[in-house]
Formats: sequence, structure tokens, C-alpha cells
Amino acid sequence: MNPLVLRLNAATSPVSPDERKILATVEAEIVEVEQPEACGCLEQVDAVMIVSAYLRTPLIKRMTRCRIISRMGTGTDKIDVAQATAQGIMVANVPDFATGEVADHTLALLLSAARKLKVFERYMRSGHHPFDAVAVRRLSAQTLGVIGFGHIGRAVAERALAFGLRVLVCDPCVTAEQAAAAGVTAVGKDAILAEADYLCLLCPLLPSTRGMLAMPEFRKMKRDAVLINTGRGELVNERELAEALKTGVIAYAGLDVFGEVNVFDLDGFPCDHPLFGLDNVQLTPHVAAVSSESLTEAHVRAAQAVADVFSGRTPPHLLNPTVIKNRHNEHE
Repeated sequence: MNPLVLRLNAATSPVSPDERKILATVEAEIVEVEQPEACGCLEQVDAVMIVSAYLRTPLIKRMTRCRIISRMGTGTDKIDVAQATAQGIMVANVPDFATGEVADHTLALLLSAARKLKVFERYMRSGHHPFDAVAVRRLSAQTLGVIGFGHIGRAVAERALAFGLRVLVCDPCVTAEQAAAAGVTAVGKDAILAEADYLCLLCPLLPSTRGMLAMPEFRKMKRDAVLINTGRGELVNERELAEALKTGVIAYAGLDVFGEVNVFDLDGFPCDHPLFGLDNVQLTPHVAAVSSESLTEAHVRAAQAVADVFSGRTPPHLLNPTVIKNRHNEHE
């Protein structure tokens, strides 16, 4: 039988011609739906390709034939990887498909905040010069804090250093020596909160990082500090962030990711969250990773991971390589 590939998010992120060409090399049949609940054949699927849908335990338990879940992007917090592993299902991602794009977008939000672009555009559109303009500070006199120093964190730091910013990083996996070699300084969480003029969240969403910034953390930051989140929305308590921005606990935020707003809803999303009513926040709809090149790369590499499995090859970037080891042991 030909492999049956369940392609999720097929409405918000349609199957590309390149995907079809790659999957055709293993004669795969593609089932295209937006959400997994809409698929009536979960028990028959041999592979799943997924962008932004949730694959939780009850759904994965039904996928008794599945061999691989291929994430068309980086984060896998919406996939129950532990359950997939327990069932012997490989989980692969494309961790570096948009490193440059996310780093660029992070710096764009930072620069927009630093140069007060929203404020100055408002003056311009009202026909008044800002003679009483809020102070704009020189970037080279300020400090950037980066929480999470993986591929994207390092790319952000490189860009920030080129602008003359002092860069602090907070990441339990990074030593002081490794940080120094990259031209940055490793510090603890309290230090980065206290010293950063701009604080960027670029760490993965884990039980230990979920809700890592809330009002107690905002109160440790400078009153003129700027929070930039291009990581995961759930890293932040968004209701308390809105309150911190409204009451002047911190000055500004640039957000591309959200925990309480589903920007991928096909019918659109409500704009009644408290963040939408604030002038001192810039919002973009989870587009930091977007470019024509990055999207093509994500589609191609995720499809190739599926084709690899059905061609007898091990796909790169497995999150649970023990599945392969266990299978080898079973055949010995």
C-alpha cells in the first residue's frame, strides 16, 4: 500500500508543488485538512505533516500506523512528543529554516521601539512636529538582554552587536566562556531583568519557561524597558503584561507571538484582548519567520523527512532518536 500522509493546516498553509513532488517519490497519498479532528482516517495515516495545529495525546493514540510526525517549522510544543515516542513515532522538525528572518524581525521590533516610530508616525499623521518629543536614546548607550541563546538568539546578538548594543544573555546551557567567545556576557535571570533596556524572548516553550514573565518579573525591569517576544506567546502572562504596560511598570512591548490570540484562525480573531487597546505595544501576527525562501524551505525539508522514512533513511533533526534505537534493538 502507498503511504498515507496527513497534511494538516492545508487551508492556512496549502500544500506546495515542491511538497507534492517530493512525496510523489515515495508514491504517497496526501489527505489535506486544516485540523486533525477533521480527518476521519487517523487510524490509517502513516505520516503527519503539521504547521500550527495541536496534536495531543488522544489524537496521537489513534494514530496506530503512524511512523513520523514532521513539523514544518521549529517549535513542537503543540505536539505531544512523549506520547509519540511511547508509540514509536518519530518526531522531526526544521529547526533552522527561518533563523535569519526571525532575527531580522526581532531587530525590526527593537528598532521600531528605539526610534519611537509609532509615536512619530502619529505626530506626522496629525500634522504636528513633535517639538516635545519623547527622548530617543543612542543604541550604543543601551543594553539588550536575550533570553535563550540558540541559533536565533545568536543571530539576534550578532545583529545587535553591529548596532553597538551591549548584549547580555541568559541561558542555562551557555557557559560564560561560550558567551564571551560570541562577544556577549552571560548573566542570571534577575540580572538580565534589571539591566536590559530591551529584553528579547527567544527560548523554547517548556514547562520551566511557560509563564516565565509575569508582574513580579516586570517589576524587576526598568520602567523604560522594552519587551520583545518573537519566541512563544505562552512565555508571558499576557494579561499581566497588558497591565504592566498600562500602568507604566514597563514602557513598551513588541510582540509577534501570542498565547491568548489565535492569529491562525481561518475566520479571523477577536481584537478585544487588553493588549489591543494600548498604544505602547506593537503587534504583528506571528510573521517573524515569514519569507518566500523560508516557507519554501520549511515545506521542502518537512516533506523530505517523510520521504526519508519511507525510503529507509533516518531523517535529520529527530527530537526523539531513541525511537530509532529501540527499533534497532527490537530487530536484534
